Amino acid sequence: MSEPFFKLMKGGKDTARGGRIVTAHGVVHTPIFMPVGTLGPVKTMSPDEMENLGAEIILNNTYHLYLRPGVEIIEGGGGLHEFTGWRKPILTDSGGFQFFSLEALNKVRGDGIEFQSHIDGSRHFFSPQDVVDIQVTFGSDIMMPLDVCLPAPAEQNKAREAGELTIEWLAGSIKRFNEKTSPEKQKLFGIVQGSIYPELRREMALKLTELDLPGYSIGGLAVGEEKELMWEMISVVNECLPEDKPRYLMGVGTPADLIRAIALGVDMFDCVMPTRNARNGTVFTHDGRIVLKGSAYSGDYKPIENDCGCYACSNFSRAYIRHLLNVNEILGLRLTSIHNLYFYISLIKSIRSAIDENRFESFMKEFLTRFEAEE
Repeated sequence: MSEPFFKLMKGGKDTARGGRIVTAHGVVHTPIFMPVGTLGPVKTMSPDEMENLGAEIILNNTYHLYLRPGVEIIEGGGGLHEFTGWRKPILTDSGGFQFFSLEALNKVRGDGIEFQSHIDGSRHFFSPQDVVDIQVTFGSDIMMPLDVCLPAPAEQNKAREAGELTIEWLAGSIKRFNEKTSPEKQKLFGIVQGSIYPELRREMALKLTELDLPGYSIGGLAVGEEKELMWEMISVVNECLPEDKPRYLMGVGTPADLIRAIALGVDMFDCVMPTRNARNGTVFTHDGRIVLKGSAYSGDYKPIENDCGCYACSNFSRAYIRHLLNVNEILGLRLTSIHNLYFYISLIKSIRSAIDENRFESFMKEFLTRFEAEE
């Protein structure tokens, strides 16, 4: 008898939860943070380095990979796992967030999204079915359907239109998924939209649960709304979503965001923050963020963080890494990326242990007290 896709091991509907996801390319333990490999690799990192850091799953970007190198090339390379050399699970997004962030270059239609490439200005069109076809070809373990993501605050009528169109498109996505692939090979999640309106979020979440999908994503947050509104929307949605299915909060966030969302019952996260901040010279520690390019660290021979087990902290000082960053040596970007990814992945592992050992609340309090002291 095959294992279920998701098994809840600890916690409940709206509390910190521990579980496991079984995919065609391996097991993922939740809560989980998925490093972002926009164009295939997590920036500056090789697959074996990611595996050594403890990454269990990464996110690849459908929109960007469709444009470059293109679906045919990835298909010719054997799909994303073979093409990129990352043999563990991959989640691919639908491109919905890219259409939000590149709003001036796209037009939402009833049957999909017409868009202009940010690279060369060429015109393209994604229907819900196209997006499924692309991700089936990619061979991603978990795929997202095409959705309509709005900035916050959005007018309520526009938020309703976006939420309803997202669900309408999902019906077409499910039909195409069933025609093209199987749940044994891949999984299709639904995405809950609804902006900052609790009743709308609740309505959209309940409509999605009727479709009995293997997992549910919470979209359209961290797009400009106040943090308290984000927590409220997560709480509203998680009250409606089934307890025995994974919940994925898309595009979030800081270490403090992760732990607060986990407390509300979220299982999965992705964010470019650890690698993007690293490339700007900002690193995360248990005492908050450090901007290593600052002159204060020019003669600081301590590691980025004492007691950190990452390669950067085990071998180099803040002063040396600052030097590398300021003279544009690629090693500097690699070392800050290694540290930040290690920090995020290790934090999630520590959170899983705390949940398993029934000490999550005290862990969260201690972490936030220290991390946010200087924020």
